[in-house]
Amino acid sequence: MFEVKRLQINYKTLEEFQKFREFGLEELSMKEDLEANIVENDSESPFYGIYDNDLLVARMSLYKIDGKYDRYFQPAQDYYELWKLEVLPDYRDKDYGTALVNHAKSFGAPIKTNSRCRADQFWLKMNFTPVKYNPMRDRGENPYVWLPENVDLQD
Repeated sequence: MFEVKRLQINYKTLEEFQKFREFGLEELSMKEDLEANIVENDSESPFYGIYDNDLLVARMSLYKIDGKYDRYFQPAQDYYELWKLEVLPDYRDKDYGTALVNHAKSFGAPIKTNSRCRADQFWLKMNFTPVKYNPMRDRGENPYVWLPENVDLQD
């Protein structure tokens, strides 16, 4: 339906992100994340997006987390953290966010995210499960997880 593209880490992408910052909340801003990756000259972009013609209308950041840091899944393993997801206001309710999440799921690894901006219903619709809050592990986050087959939650 929509083509999800891995975004380049460059100043053109930074310029495209400015459009989101104008509409989005500070906690969804990916500008600082992108700037840090430009400085580090990271060739593996964690940013994905969907374009409508030449306009970036939806984006997410998806970070691969090494299994040695896994505090959510059983068996412990590499997983993805879907850090931020945003769709421009004029493009909401058109399944762009769903397409991005499905792209993340296509990697076949468990996914952890945090519900922001009262997005709990969206994550539930995407078959994510809220995690029982653990103050030592979650430190004020509101985690949701998606579990592929043969993966369970840690106790």
